[in-house]
Order: sequence, then structure tokens, then C-alpha cells
Amino acid sequence: MTKARSTTRPPGRHDQRRPPTLVHRGPHHWFAERLLAVLSGRRPVHSLLGHTVGPAYEQLVTLAPADPFRNRLCPVIRQCGRFTPGPGVIEAFARITTGDRVSAMAFRLEQGPDLRWRCAAVEIQGPRP
Repeated sequence: MTKARSTTRPPGRHDQRRPPTLVHRGPHHWFAERLLAVLSGRRPVHSLLGHTVGPAYEQLVTLAPADPFRNRLCPVIRQCGRFTPGPGVIEAFARITTGDRVSAMAFRLEQGPDLRWRCAAVEIQGPRP
């Protein structure tokens, strides 16, 4: 008679550790991280060229040299949220903190016919250096 295993751990393993679970964070998280990297000077603006449509890239070109994050120490995304007003559209925000300063980014992502998400608009608010 064979005893059925009731656990998912490999045979011979007796500790309680488990592999980390992957959390699916949507395209708005991915874009918020890339956008912050561009605005903080860690990545060049053209790194988002294929991920923007319409006037959004021109907005980034304008924002990047005079952005609110470039002269700060290591800005961090504290919260990222989204609203879906319709199919294929995400309106997202991210709260950015650096020390005691708080800023916000808002952006709109649109899903193209190739099912890729691209940014259509960007807005930055908050204290500027």
C-alpha cells in the first residue's frame, strides 16, 4: 500500500520554505517604473520611444530636462493604481516619494491592434526643485 503525498514539496524535503509566488502587476506598473527611470535620469528618453503614441513622446522630451525627479536622491514609487474607463484603455497614477517630498504621475495607456500597451498622455504634478 502506497501513502499519498499531501504536500507539494519535493520528496525528502522537510523544511517549510516555499518558492516565492509571482504577483502579476499590470502594464501600468511596468510603465510607471520605466517613466520614473526616464524622469530621474537613469534611462534616456528614447528608451520609451516604442512605448508611446501621439503627443506623449513629445511630452516626455519636454518633461525630461526639467523634470521634478532628476535632482533628487533615488525617487521611489510608493503607490500605483489604475482605472479602466473602457476596453483597451488604462488611466493610471503613481505616487512618487523622495525623502519628505511627494509627487504624482498620471498617464494613459492604450492597447493597440497588436495588443501592446502604449502611453498616450503623461502628466507630472508635485513639488519641483
